[in-house]
Parts: sequence; C-alpha cells; structure tokens
Amino acid sequence: MKMGKPYNIKSISEYHSLLGIEKPKHPLIGLINHENIKSFNDERLMNKTYNFYTISRKINYDGTMKYGRQYYDFQEGAMVFHAPKQVIVSELADDAQLKGWTMLIHPDFLRTYPLDKNIQQFGFFSYAVNEALHLSDEESKIIDSVMDTIRKEYVSGIDVYSQDILIFQIELLLNYCNRFYNRQFITRKAINSDVLARFEKLLTDYINDGDLQQKGIPSVQFFSSELNMSANYLSDMLRNLTGQSTQQHIQEKIIDRAKYMLTTTNLTVSEIAFELGFEYSQSFSKLFKNKTHQTPMEFRTSFN
Repeated sequence: MKMGKPYNIKSISEYHSLLGIEKPKHPLIGLINHENIKSFNDERLMNKTYNFYTISRKINYDGTMKYGRQYYDFQEGAMVFHAPKQVIVSELADDAQLKGWTMLIHPDFLRTYPLDKNIQQFGFFSYAVNEALHLSDEESKIIDSVMDTIRKEYVSGIDVYSQDILIFQIELLLNYCNRFYNRQFITRKAINSDVLARFEKLLTDYINDGDLQQKGIPSVQFFSSELNMSANYLSDMLRNLTGQSTQQHIQEKIIDRAKYMLTTTNLTVSEIAFELGFEYSQSFSKLFKNKTHQTPMEFRTSFN
C-alpha cells in the first residue's frame, strides 16, 4: 500500500478513540492494555506521528507487526520507544493477538519538572524498531514492578501528589531502560564489534579518498544509513564500545588526516581546511585546537 502524508495524532484522547478503547484517566498521560485494543487497522494508524512520547512493551505477540518494510514478531517480548513527531509506519497482521502495554506521555505533563529536559538524554526514543530493548527475565520483573506502581497511581485518581509520583516513577523506568540497553550492548558485543569494524572502514575510506572538498565532512546520518541503524543507536553503541560517539570518531579521523597534511605538505592552514571539507578555515582551526590544545600552525612548528 502506498503511503501518503503521515496522520498526526494530536492528543492522547484521540489515540484512545482510534484504538476503540475507553478515554484516558488523565488528558496528558495514558496507559493502554494491548488486549483491550479493538481497532488497529484504521489507515490513520498505519502511517502516523504522535504529539506525545510512547513507551511500549510488546509481549508474546501472536502474529507479526510491520514497521517500515520489515516484519517483527515480538514473540520474546520487546520494549519500543517513540518521541513526538517521529513518523511511524506500521501494519498489524490479521492473525495478530496483542499483549503488553503502551504508556503515552504528553510533553506538557513534564513541564516544570527536570524530566522535561532530561528526557532528551534518553537516546532510545530515536532508535529504530529493530533496535528494540529485549529484557531478560530478571529485567522484566523490575520493569513490571515499576509499571505496577505507575498503573496503581494512574487508576487511583488525581490529587496534588499524583503528578509528582508518576513523573518520579516514569524517570525511574527510563533509567532502568538505559541500564538494560547498556547490558544489551555488552551481550551483543561480538555483533557490535563487527559493526565497529565496518564503520571504521567506511570512515577511513571516506576520509582518505581525497574528495572531501567536494563531498564535505561526513555526517553521522551518512554512516547510520550505510550501516542500517538509527543515528542515536549507532552513537550509543560506539560510545559503549569505545567511549566515543559517532561524531567524536569522525572528528578524530579528520584531525588525524589534518596532522598528516600539516607534517607532510606545504599547504597553508586554509588550504588544508578546504581540502578536508571545511567551508571556513576558522572552523577547522577551532576544532583542531579543541582536540589537540594547539593551533594548526603551533602543531606544525612543534613537529618540525
């Protein structure tokens, strides 16, 4: 089916209505039991964006769900996260039986709380579906325990303490997910090391082919696309393996190339900057000094 413009789901109440379930207990936060969903094949749900965050736990799905061009069965369970305005293309197979839950959090619910800004630090809200979090049995128990507290507070009614308690528990849940993603990076170290090797080759070939002046400095998005990963997942994976993000790897390789050119050629600093794809030589000099604590000319002089 050809997809047109994504349908924007503006409110949590609207999403509940599209799924055929009862209204949320709170206009800015929703908690959906997947088994209660009566409608999922509405065309508006197949190509959509939200105005809110979603955290989903897909448990023992009987059937498959299509995201983009690939099908995922989630038979062993997984957690998936989406930030506002992300385009989500999904399709549920006719034989699918839904289990699990989804929590919906409108950004306005977080206003005036530190989590309003801190939530941007949880990179997994921008991961692709194939980069979902797969929990161990022990991790599942921890997530279930936190969600039990959230669920009880959610259905108990609104009072002056409700929002404080819910936000505390949501942040606790996100911190646990961060920890469990870190574990997932470790347990998949062999696979991730292969990705690292492919990334290093792509980066080296890009920098050394002598055409940076035309192509420009490589972007994080270029490598994530080449490696079929989301940009945030790639950076978090590399940071876990090497201590450096994708952007830091790119900058280090650029600086290494700059050092080589400073010590083996008579090109001026401006000429080297342009050869390396910088539009302005000042930007190159600033990056070089930030990384080496020397200006390019100071490095050239000290090396000689």
